[in-house]
Amino acid sequence: MVAEPIVDLPPSWPAMPLSQVHALLTAPGARFEMDEAVIQNVPTRVWKNAPPSMRALLEASRAHGDRPFVVYEDERVGYAAHYRAAAALAAHLVGLGVGKGDRVALAMRNLPEWPVAFFAGVAIGAIMVPLNAWWTGAELEYGLRDSGAKVLIVDGERHARLEGVYASLPDLADVIVARATTPLGDGVARLETLIGTPHDWATLPDIALPDAVVAPDDDATIFYTSGTTGAPKGALGTHRNFMTNILSSGYTAARAYLRRGETPPEPTPRVTLTVIPMFHVTACSAGMMGAIATGSTMVFLRKWDATRALEVIERERVNMTGGVPTIAWQLLEHPDRASYDLSSLDTIAYGGAPSAPELVRRIYEEFGALPGNGWGMTETTATVTQHGGEDYLNRPDSAGAPVAVADVEIRDEDGVTPLPVGTIGELWARGPMIVKGYWNKPEATAATFLDGWVRTGDLARIDDEGFLFIADRAKDIVIRGGENIYSIEVENVLYAHPAVTDAALVGIPHRTLGEEPAAIVHLCPGCTASEAELQAFVRARLAAFKVPVAVRFLADPLPRNANGKILKKQLKALFEDRAAETAPATVAH
Repeated sequence: MVAEPIVDLPPSWPAMPLSQVHALLTAPGARFEMDEAVIQNVPTRVWKNAPPSMRALLEASRAHGDRPFVVYEDERVGYAAHYRAAAALAAHLVGLGVGKGDRVALAMRNLPEWPVAFFAGVAIGAIMVPLNAWWTGAELEYGLRDSGAKVLIVDGERHARLEGVYASLPDLADVIVARATTPLGDGVARLETLIGTPHDWATLPDIALPDAVVAPDDDATIFYTSGTTGAPKGALGTHRNFMTNILSSGYTAARAYLRRGETPPEPTPRVTLTVIPMFHVTACSAGMMGAIATGSTMVFLRKWDATRALEVIERERVNMTGGVPTIAWQLLEHPDRASYDLSSLDTIAYGGAPSAPELVRRIYEEFGALPGNGWGMTETTATVTQHGGEDYLNRPDSAGAPVAVADVEIRDEDGVTPLPVGTIGELWARGPMIVKGYWNKPEATAATFLDGWVRTGDLARIDDEGFLFIADRAKDIVIRGGENIYSIEVENVLYAHPAVTDAALVGIPHRTLGEEPAAIVHLCPGCTASEAELQAFVRARLAAFKVPVAVRFLADPLPRNANGKILKKQLKALFEDRAAETAPATVAH
């Protein structure tokens, strides 16, 4: 059922249809003019005015001078200081023998060192591999081994998880550790010895980046994505993928102004409270690239804490925050919210998890801010559709309309036949934001990427104005507060327990997290195991966010269809008692 508008919109809205908005914004000579490029032998619409590479973006960022780029606790790093640190680290990487196409892994929490390390690598043509900082040591080891990383730049916490496996990684030649609190072993360098602490970066020599030729479609990143089967797959991204998001975000902001009958303003610096981990493409691509292009400030928290977030919003005069619906809910429902001056906050945007129309309404009415949403995935380097302003208030259950350089299409199960407007089918997407494929996985690449299109596995529909509505997500993926959990990984761990002979993982609704993982198991005859025992068993082997919040036991093997596939929809009914307590709120129709 389609949600009704959250508020009464003026009779004059929208001031112009999407087709007219598109024509105005992309006209010859306009800021969002498009061009055509051949990408992997496919003619593709691209933004004509996008920077050519992340190296070019870094060099251009010097013009922002001492304007704050990253704020973290008492550390304030300006754009010029960030450039100097990145250039110095890039020179060191070149000295280690890192060149074009070499993989440099990056594993740390959101710290000022994160963008320095990231840009130091991509600026010299290396492929940066941001690893999930929540992963266990074994999971991090998998990412290092699979990517064939030559260098690892890691914080002290992740180093402690990994130092015992460095010797077993044949490709890993050098390890650089930031903020280590313990002595480092032989062959491990301290980042502070190379470039100093963030407080020192402004005094580093202003040197040029090492020579490198970096083209728009050169390999730039490997971000690991949680699929529905097997181990995580590395999505191989390009410089163009990331630069596309700069213009895509600007386009959707300008679109919102024209829809309400206003002239889009020139881009201006803003302050963003960044709570999404930088190892997600949402923060790294959709967030950081646009921030740098506009000279905006990113404020990092050591870890998410709603009270601390309110303090920072007030102190730093934050304009925008969000990430996943959880963040918005916790800010809204904080008992001391009224004690803080949040008047600077004008946008709360999120994605990565289901959101209730009630959340859209409350953001608008209680914060006086505009909510924002969108759809993308690791394979699309984040943004394909974006939703905001009055359009979001009018369609609170939509993921928005695609940006001008993107196409979305709903196809039948055959993956070929387009379906009529309003019909639910599988979502396909294409555009210059689509990654090249999966790292060293040709079969998975061939099954997912075809002639410039990516097969998403999501079920969706598109209305007659082009707005996208997600009906369901890729089968078996559970998205908990923006973190993807693929079921087979947790199921395989459960199967490893000696008492378990059958297991399935499902997602159950949660009011603020979107959903949580829950497990159903069947034990072998005469075997015993408790819910707590199985949870501890998973927790010892996987990241904490993947641990089932509840476990139900079936006396018989789990129900399957004729093909042997477990009927997970039937199993979700076992958690109706829990789901009813935490289900996302809905609006009346």
